[in-house]
Amino acid sequence: MKWIEAVTENRVRILKLNHGVPNAINFELLRELGANLEEIKNDPTVGSLVLTSANEKFFCIGFDIPELYTQDVSAFEKFFHYFNEVCIELYTLPKPTVAALTGHAIAGGFIFASCCDYRFMAGGKKFCGLNEINLGVPVPYFSDLVLRQLVGDRRATEIMYTGELLPAEKALRVSFVDALFETDRVIKEAAAKAGTLGSLPAPAFQAIKHNRTSEIAQKGRDYLDTDVRNFLTFWYSPDARKRLEEAMKKF
Repeated sequence: MKWIEAVTENRVRILKLNHGVPNAINFELLRELGANLEEIKNDPTVGSLVLTSANEKFFCIGFDIPELYTQDVSAFEKFFHYFNEVCIELYTLPKPTVAALTGHAIAGGFIFASCCDYRFMAGGKKFCGLNEINLGVPVPYFSDLVLRQLVGDRRATEIMYTGELLPAEKALRVSFVDALFETDRVIKEAAAKAGTLGSLPAPAFQAIKHNRTSEIAQKGRDYLDTDVRNFLTFWYSPDARKRLEEAMKKF
């Protein structure tokens, strides 16, 4: 199975998550995304990236809870560590990145989107947010830092404390999303933005992006081992187990 569809148009690499309708994140999808990011980083014929979905219902629902729930501690530890590594790679990719949210972006999907330079979203009944609190687990430390950089401390705190799923219009209002479009225009507009940015002098762009991302990325790497241990404590707690069982019914 191909977990990610990849096409290149006018030096813009478009990656479409392709794991059923929800695009739930498992190790296979992560490995493919990581490999694609490495290829894009080192391919001089690719100027920028659009990260999107192969369907219009979900950009990404987050972790593949039915699959990950049954994993032992060692396997899940490797998954969660690698998830954070891929997020850091996406966040620091030395080329322009735009998330095209044609559908809901929840939890890990919201985090993927936050790691891009821009976020374009379909208007209407589309939602995004971090619902980790409702599952009895914390938001990963690196993702917490990135969100606070994007929307400011108070708005980020409210998003993470409440677990609210934001309607597209509110996501725009709090500056998580940069623009709203009709669903059939989201990817086109994201590709146009990525193409424009990708046409700018690459060395200067890389230096500017490095200035924006390097400090947070380093903090995330420095704290990663501790964060993994903390997250596992919650993931395997009796309270989270019950909440995860309930969440699985929605998949």
